[in-house]
Amino acid sequence: MTAVLITMMLVIANVTGAAMAYPQAARLIRTRNTDGLSGVWAGVSIAMNIWWLTYGMTHGLWGLVPVSAAAAVLYMIIGATLLRTLGIRVLGSMVVGALLLGMAPLPFLLVGGWGAAGIAIGLCYGLQLAPAVVAACRTSDLGGVAPATWNMAWIESAIWLVYGLIVIDGALLAGGVSGTLMASIIVGRLVHTGHRPFQIRHRPWRFA
Repeated sequence: MTAVLITMMLVIANVTGAAMAYPQAARLIRTRNTDGLSGVWAGVSIAMNIWWLTYGMTHGLWGLVPVSAAAAVLYMIIGATLLRTLGIRVLGSMVVGALLLGMAPLPFLLVGGWGAAGIAIGLCYGLQLAPAVVAACRTSDLGGVAPATWNMAWIESAIWLVYGLIVIDGALLAGGVSGTLMASIIVGRLVHTGHRPFQIRHRPWRFA
């Protein structure tokens, strides 16, 4: 029974984790509305999903591999669309996100190995979402923010938190706690600014 429950959790976490960036990518491509979005967030998200992919492969946590790979690709699409929409001026913030904030686990890896790096990667999930939180808190116009992305971010983080408790993995625990906290702030901002974060749209998401 426990094995079945864990498998179901991994399936749900992978589906929501891989899909969470899709509504944002689709909304951005369709509307070109960048209000409430952050280039730093796109850059650090690419880097952190590559870290999670590497951590999962290194530790045999194969449940992390599909979601991390799919999410990395989707955030690359978001980054490319931001570049096409805003031009070269957003490139600097994306580089800061990817090469500065996104490399935060590297010193821990060099000093303490993957054990220390794993905890840093988990804590950095909050760092990954922080630019999006800052951008959302600095404006009341969140027209460019896709509520479905943050609903799924909360669900995914909560599942990884529970899974981390089951397998006793510090990285997953840290990521689950920081992820649910950050996603809760975004959802709260959507409610506060009059958006409907739990509204179900009856039209399909599409890239064109």
